Amino acid sequence: MKKLFLSIFILILSEAKAQIDPVKYPTYTNVEEAFKSGKTVYSMSFREKGIFNLPVEIQQLNAIFFLNLMGNKFEKMDESIFALKELTILNVNENNIKFIPDEIAELQKLESFSINLNELTNINPNIAKLQKLKVIHLDANNLNVFPEALMKIPSLEEINLQGNQISFIAEDLDQIKNLKSLNLALNQINDLGNLTFPKQLKYLELQQNSISKLPENLFQSKNLEFLNVSQNNIKEISPKVKGLKNIVSMNLANNDLKDLPTEFSQLKNLKTLILTGNPMDKSTIEKLKTIMPQTQIYF
Repeated sequence: MKKLFLSIFILILSEAKAQIDPVKYPTYTNVEEAFKSGKTVYSMSFREKGIFNLPVEIQQLNAIFFLNLMGNKFEKMDESIFALKELTILNVNENNIKFIPDEIAELQKLESFSINLNELTNINPNIAKLQKLKVIHLDANNLNVFPEALMKIPSLEEINLQGNQISFIAEDLDQIKNLKSLNLALNQINDLGNLTFPKQLKYLELQQNSISKLPENLFQSKNLEFLNVSQNNIKEISPKVKGLKNIVSMNLANNDLKDLPTEFSQLKNLKTLILTGNPMDKSTIEKLKTIMPQTQIYF
């Protein structure tokens, strides 16, 4: 059921984010068609073709920058992929890939890499050599720690690790200087320790874990706009929450919160606050409505 849900979510997400100009860069769906076009081929999709490997002829189409291999039967990343040195966007979602080979480092122009719904248990350290990488999606694999190699790619702007088995995150997460979006929902995190978050972070998703306390360093995230920590075990929020000066939406649903600190009244940009499924009495609810008149609160 989890993989079905994530498959639908990822499909929507990938369709929205992987758009390229279809007129300027027509997408070919087989190698023969690409060669017959007589044009420079920039984009190819073998989506849901049921293939186990790529035709070796694809290596001759060395201008390809977009390659979609989603929904096939790859058990490993085909060596022909690494011959395509211009690759900028690579999608190998929904295959049976168990590891990322060392050759991944050869894709020096790669900016977006999606390898959701596969069978990865760890991430090859050579990923760290992709210093132009901006987006990486590793949803619904079998990872149990936050990949340390990602800490060494400061260009990363979006990391999605939803639906793994991650329980540990190294404290040097803030080394990813340009990170704006981090999704760690549906994992097994129960302690964030003294984790420091990147200063540019805008979107943070930690829902459906087992978190009992939010790290105080989180409240120094002055650029954070969207925070989702629903379906955890959070009993209280620190008064330091007032540091989230730009927060627009906060989802605290289905935790164990009986009250919120009055410092919430200082969050002048907070438009939406979701508190459904928390054990709050009527007097607390009325108090929160009074101190946050600018906020739409859902109880």
